[in-house]
Parts: sequence; structure tokens; C-alpha cells
Amino acid sequence: MHQFDQSLEAFIDGAGWFAPILFIILHVVRPLFFIPVIVICIAGGVLFGFVEGAILSLIGLSLMSLISYKLVHRFPKFKKNLTRLKEKIFYDRSLTVAQVMMLRIMPFIHFHLLSLYLMEMTKSLKEYMYYSILGLILPAIVYTGFGEAITALPWYITLCLLLVLAGAFKSIDIWNKSHI
Repeated sequence: MHQFDQSLEAFIDGAGWFAPILFIILHVVRPLFFIPVIVICIAGGVLFGFVEGAILSLIGLSLMSLISYKLVHRFPKFKKNLTRLKEKIFYDRSLTVAQVMMLRIMPFIHFHLLSLYLMEMTKSLKEYMYYSILGLILPAIVYTGFGEAITALPWYITLCLLLVLAGAFKSIDIWNKSHI
């Protein structure tokens, strides 16, 4: 694990000023590869440390929110698919802005689905981005802090923690499939 940490640090040092830009781009292309938000934010804590990783994650997530807004308003089929997912997961439930902001901290809640809720509650792009960024601050801080914390753990505890998280993810997936 120590060798892996050193090689990551060497890669970041070698990339120089381009590394943060690559990290932000990774946030933006994350949905194409079905990578959960939490994974990228944790990686930010591991690669850049708490403060820089949290700031870069907030920038990347904010850009992703802006892109979500543009996609929903430009492509009706994308909005239709998100609306169908919303009805499937949340049925006929309405949420408040505060509830959406709290759900952002949940690691396995669909990012774009929560963005759709915010879009439906707000009147303009400016208002949407305001609430979206407010709702992204806490996840960026918590997940990045977790990423930095696991770098201080011994490799076997980190491995056990990853196995527990993978098991929790699989359990939630199985539970969701049995209740749909």
C-alpha cells in the first residue's frame, strides 16, 4: 500500500498544475463510466489532501450540476429518462430543497435525479446553481475527508473498510432489486 501511495504522489507531482484540471474533468466524465460520486471525492482526499481535494471536488460537482441542467433543458429524452427513474425510485413523493440537499450526502442516491428535483423546484439557472452548490459542499467535505483519513490507516484496515463498503453497496443493490 505504501508503494501505491508513493506512485500516486509521484503521478500527481509529475502532472503538476495539470493534475487538478484532470481531476475536475474526471468529475465531469464520471457518469459516463458509472463511477459513484463518493469514489471520486475519496480519490480527491487521497490524491490532493483534504482542503485542495474538497475544493476541487466542489468545483467538479458544481460543473456536473451545470451540465445536468443544460442536458435536461436541451434534450427532452434525457429529462424523460430521469423523470421515469424519479417515479420508479421516489414514486409520487415531493421533496423540499433541504431534503434534496440532505440526500446529496447519501453515497448511493443518483446525482442527476437529485439535480432534477432541484430543477423542478427552482425558477432559474442562477437559483438552481445556488442551491445545488450549497447542497454539494457537505458531500465534498465529508467524502474528501474520508479519503484523506484512509491514507493514514494501515493497509489491512483500509482493505477491510473497502470490503465492508463493497458489501454494503451489494446489499443495497440486492434490496433495491427485491423492492422494485
